[in-house]
Amino acid sequence: MSVRSRNVRLMATMAKSIFWSRTDTAGSEQALFTDGDGLAARGTLLAVDPIPFTARYRLTTAPDWSTARVEVEAEGSGWLRRVTLERAASRWRVTTAEQGDLDAALTRAGHPRSGLPGTDDPDRLAEAQDVDLSGSPLFNSVPVRRLGLTSGPADMPRRITVAWVLLPGLEVVPAEQIYSGLGPGRVRFASGTFTADIDLDADGYVVRYPGLAERIDPR
Repeated sequence: MSVRSRNVRLMATMAKSIFWSRTDTAGSEQALFTDGDGLAARGTLLAVDPIPFTARYRLTTAPDWSTARVEVEAEGSGWLRRVTLERAASRWRVTTAEQGDLDAALTRAGHPRSGLPGTDDPDRLAEAQDVDLSGSPLFNSVPVRRLGLTSGPADMPRRITVAWVLLPGLEVVPAEQIYSGLGPGRVRFASGTFTADIDLDADGYVVRYPGLAERIDPR
């Protein structure tokens, strides 16, 4: 069964939902997913920084939680961009599409121009087993589950390379990240000079990511 067929089949039985409120800016994320055999998810992010935009994604992992395919569409006033990353035979295939003028919208708002969507050299992503979508707490759960950090005692730091998809422009760059288990329900995330201790539920999904988002549970 192809990744796309598996994704469609799993979406048809989607039952779980998580909603996060952004704490770094006005915004939110809702993810709908199934995780019985790896992860198949679709979600929507809303944010006003650096300019108001909506991003929609689909994410599929292999049963071992290594990422197989990610599709992201970002849209704002007068522009729309898409990027698809698909991993096969230890290589990433990256395709993009663009309509309108994101750079004009950024310039009008007083922000720097964005990079082009995607990457001009997919081989730079060769070491990545995970994709990280900026501003999305869901994508942190993928390496957490893949590395087995959801439970158990504090662990040694695990250094990984991710394909980092930047919002809103959808530029894709390799990034080094470090995940360290801090005992059940908590991991430490580090990238460059940034560090955050993330609270997780029993299944490894983010409950609180200081400086980024907090989960909103039904009452």
